Amino acid sequence: MKKSLLLIAVVLLTVGSFAQSAKYSTAMKTQIDQLAAAFGNNGFPALANNFERIGDAEKTQWLPYYYAAYATVMSALIEQNHSKTDAIADKAEALIGKAESLAGAPNSELYVIKSMIATAHLQVDPQNRWMQYGQVSADNIEKAKQADPTNPRPVYLEGQSKFFTPEAFGGGKAVAKPIFEKALTMFSDFKPAGELYPTWGKESTEYFLSQCK
Repeated sequence: MKKSLLLIAVVLLTVGSFAQSAKYSTAMKTQIDQLAAAFGNNGFPALANNFERIGDAEKTQWLPYYYAAYATVMSALIEQNHSKTDAIADKAEALIGKAESLAGAPNSELYVIKSMIATAHLQVDPQNRWMQYGQVSADNIEKAKQADPTNPRPVYLEGQSKFFTPEAFGGGKAVAKPIFEKALTMFSDFKPAGELYPTWGKESTEYFLSQCK
């Protein structure tokens, strides 16, 4: 009798965990599917809030906070009023900190977001902030590449950095073009670790590559 009750309890627990996992996966997929459209409808702030709520509800998953940080730093990067940018980037930094804490250690995708956060701070005042934030962004790109040499996103960010760097300082379209070409090839070969893991960046790489002609 005790064995039967124990078996029933285990079955109920397993079913409950599966239902919770399925609910989490569905919620995440719904939000991830909206990321591409966020560029055109300024949907990043709302998506960031949605991902953060998923993270707060789940408590043990790092990906919701990763995507919340990604959506937040994208908001910072496209913010036209630079007096608001630092605060938005700081929010992204807090979110990526939560993701890193739950992940247990830094990984390539977390380093990518850290690089983007530094770039957001940099663009507020490039002339005066380059020495500080330019180096932080570059360092995180290198860490992302080392953590996962197959990840195309840090290579894409490297190309973007070169694209916007004046030729006199070692940048320009001619320098960026082969980096974008490499990133595009890597996107074709890249296999994410799971269905909820990041895949973004290919379309942006194609766009910048088209601007290098």
